[in-house]
Amino acid sequence: MPIEIKNLNHVYMKGTPFEKKAIDNVSLSIEDGEFIALIGHTGSGKSTLIQHINGLLKSTSGKIYIDGLDITNKDVKLNAIRKKVGLVFQYPEYQLFEETIERDIAFGPKNLGLSEEEIAIRVKRAMNMVGLEYETYKDKSPFELSGGQKRRVAIAGVIAMEPKVLILDEPTAGLDPKGRDDILSQIKLLHKEYNLTIILVSHSMEDVAKLADRILVMHEGKCILDGTPKEVFKKTDILEKVGLAVPQVTYLAKELKKHGFNISEDIFTVEQAKKEILKALNINLKN
Repeated sequence: MPIEIKNLNHVYMKGTPFEKKAIDNVSLSIEDGEFIALIGHTGSGKSTLIQHINGLLKSTSGKIYIDGLDITNKDVKLNAIRKKVGLVFQYPEYQLFEETIERDIAFGPKNLGLSEEEIAIRVKRAMNMVGLEYETYKDKSPFELSGGQKRRVAIAGVIAMEPKVLILDEPTAGLDPKGRDDILSQIKLLHKEYNLTIILVSHSMEDVAKLADRILVMHEGKCILDGTPKEVFKKTDILEKVGLAVPQVTYLAKELKKHGFNISEDIFTVEQAKKEILKALNINLKN
């Protein structure tokens, strides 16, 4: 289900002294099955952009096509769009409210008017997809869980709607390292095994480097960079100018190269760094 955005603009509080242009003539396309990372400092327009894709915000001007359908058209039923484009807000566990995990995840599918049998199938499938064993967790209260587990329940509630596109706004915010790693592993698994189109909003360059096929960089409402991690992270000067950075291992690789190590500067993950450093050390030892 491809997404196409054409000349999108959004102005908050237009015509008032507080007028602010949050999206400035953004045009881009997202293909089926892509894993997109959306990065940018606070106020760059990331959250405003993703809320347009889900139909939660109405654009000031411009067009958004979801699977060929213009969702900016006033006659479009946005509920149908939200079934296809699932949005998980930051700190989604604050939206949990049912007595049990099973009932919380079932809430969305019930609103679709599905049969009880189909709802049960979707709940079990969604729990499996986020790594929560059905029999173990179905009758537990979501409020008894750890932060990372609550986050999984919230994501499962969106997945049970069976969207074609899953948008996650800072899904690891506030989690401890284990919870963070668990959530990222599940997101990676969802993309790989179920071929979901994923749009991940993140401030972590390390997470983005490990997960994304493509990175979009927002600044002052504009998309200023669009490319693979390798292409985007080569633009260190541009990223630093807008208050961002490249992954820490990239800076390490550059320093090692300055000190005579025969090592590539195109390193963005710890795994790549380990491989390159060991190779360089072996060459040095042989010499």
